[in-house]
Amino acid sequence: MTDLHIPADPPVRVAALYRFAPVADPPAVRQTLQDACDAGQVRGTLLVAPEGINGTIAGSADSIEAVLSIIRAMPGFQTLELKYAWTDAPPFHRMKVRVKAEIVTMGQPGLDAARDAGLYVSPVDWNALIADPETLVIDTRNAYEGEIGAFERAVQPNTESFRDFPEWFRSEGRALLAETGARRVAMYCTGGIRCEKSTAFLKAEGIENVHHLEGGILRYLETVDEKDSLWRGECFVFDERVSVGHGLRLGPHTLCRGCRLPVDEAGRTSPHYVEGVCCARCHDARDEEQRARYTERHHQMEIARRRGKVHIGVAAKS
Repeated sequence: MTDLHIPADPPVRVAALYRFAPVADPPAVRQTLQDACDAGQVRGTLLVAPEGINGTIAGSADSIEAVLSIIRAMPGFQTLELKYAWTDAPPFHRMKVRVKAEIVTMGQPGLDAARDAGLYVSPVDWNALIADPETLVIDTRNAYEGEIGAFERAVQPNTESFRDFPEWFRSEGRALLAETGARRVAMYCTGGIRCEKSTAFLKAEGIENVHHLEGGILRYLETVDEKDSLWRGECFVFDERVSVGHGLRLGPHTLCRGCRLPVDEAGRTSPHYVEGVCCARCHDARDEEQRARYTERHHQMEIARRRGKVHIGVAAKS
């Protein structure tokens, strides 16, 4: 892990990427990618696992393309699920390349999303699919993500983590299929990775007619005109932007530094909201010692911000 400084001018390019494909030697790939990111002053997080690569990185356009060219040169990675955005300031403060058992943790041994994923549905075809009453629409994200935005007609499993999704489907989702008489399932997530793996899981559970949104919510918000959209609200993102809307414009949410969850404008008016310390959701779960520590951390971050530097104690959620 390396702390780096990236100037905010010119604007920073953000690349969110993933690919399910076999990785023969994850530790060797990790080192290659860490070296390339360090050399180009790229920040963010990349996860390398036997099932593929996943992450979001930010830096200059040339540095980002240099890292992506290394990934694309790997067998099976010529085509990446990739989304770009631009921001005026670095959304990440460190570069971390980690080896994991899974690039998105579901905890279901034997799943092969590269081989067994469901059918991709492009953003331009998504509306027709989810508007069909014979389609069961499922949000595969966590509860706090669904709270600030979702597609019309979507079922919210209200899971705390992606690991909880299999149990939810076995205990509730399968029953919903029977109850509604749905002929197909359509699933979505932020960038496509969780819903892609979820379709492989449902197929392993014997559900064959399974679809997922290609490129996830972010591709949809980038592609579909707001006047034609079936998306309502904002999309939570795992970086310092916190949330985005149509056209990937910056949303109104900030991140609570106590619980790492999004806080909207109304939430920031709560008497329990203290910037950099806690929000109404986590206020009662923090003792005075913790609040004092968070307050000092926020103070140091503000000093660093005024000096045009990054406080190394801040790390993006991954």
